[in-house]
Amino acid sequence: MDYIMETLENLAGQTAFASLSWGNLLMIFVACGFLYLAIKKGYEPLLLVPISFGMLLVNMYPPIMEEGGLLHYFFLLDEWAILPSLIFLGVGAMTDFGPLIANPKSFLLGAAAQIGIFAAYLGAMALGFSDKAAAAISIIGGADGPTSIFLAGKLGQTEYMGPIAVAAYSYMSLVPIIQPPIMRLFTTKEEREIKMEQLRPVSKLEKILFPVIVTIVVVLILPSTAPLVGMLMLGNLFRESGVVKQLQETASNALMYIVVILLGTSVGASTSAEAFLKWTTLKIVGLGLIAFAVGTAAGVIFGKIMCKATHGKVNPLIGSAGVSAVPMAARVSQKVGAEADPTNFLLMHAMGPNVAGVIGTAVAAGVFMAIFGV
Repeated sequence: MDYIMETLENLAGQTAFASLSWGNLLMIFVACGFLYLAIKKGYEPLLLVPISFGMLLVNMYPPIMEEGGLLHYFFLLDEWAILPSLIFLGVGAMTDFGPLIANPKSFLLGAAAQIGIFAAYLGAMALGFSDKAAAAISIIGGADGPTSIFLAGKLGQTEYMGPIAVAAYSYMSLVPIIQPPIMRLFTTKEEREIKMEQLRPVSKLEKILFPVIVTIVVVLILPSTAPLVGMLMLGNLFRESGVVKQLQETASNALMYIVVILLGTSVGASTSAEAFLKWTTLKIVGLGLIAFAVGTAAGVIFGKIMCKATHGKVNPLIGSAGVSAVPMAARVSQKVGAEADPTNFLLMHAMGPNVAGVIGTAVAAGVFMAIFGV
């Protein structure tokens, strides 16, 4: 009888129940909430499903993120900036840069939305974070998960990488919830109803030259942006050159989805209760939300300025797409515009600032790396 009881006790001690803390239970609840949003509500399931499942796994079995654990090696690829760069390759291969080329003024809207990044940097410094930690945290304001991970790794802020990545990807996924109220707050119904003229056709030569020229200009000025900007433009060159269809299809489909699985689960698995449930995490998440809101508002306000300057030819809603969440932010611009006028079609116009935002966030990361001599 003693042997049976001892065996049962040993078996019970081997279950996850034996080591679960209240923090683990809370994180499991949060993971299930994210799964609900992804599956039931459809909020960017490609991001939220792997992130939330990684969160679920690590809070039941923490060794999965320790050295020797499966997701530990996935996370090393994040720290080494491999997965973020490959994500940019896929984004470039999937995205049409034509709207940005057709309307270069979109670069101004993309630049305006980066104000949120520098506002978050100052806020993080005021809350007591070091200058490098503040820089890594601030990129959340661009709603750009890969760049946030990339910069945190380059600046040696791996202790904050988990909260930064989860905050950035969460806000990317929640763009349809966070942005519309801000967009409506800063615009009138008449402004939301503005219909924009059809964009001019962009030649194939322009589309081929654009990634080459952007790479040369940006990387010569900020060499540290080469992994992100270079991969983004290489993917787009695959798309537009027309001579490497197999590479373009691989980068935008199979490779992209493999990388999303690896990056998403490893990011989610960085949120063990011990590592995540801290005051610093709450500060990071709060700063990220403020930065994202400020970036959205700045884009819309600059859109209003362009609307006035062009005598009503620019719908201010496209300014909100200046954050780096591509193409989610552009879709939100289209949705809010269509609510005001169902015949309004802003998606392609919003894609210009959206692509500019991707480039702008990478440039902002490069500026921080240049400041700190990385």
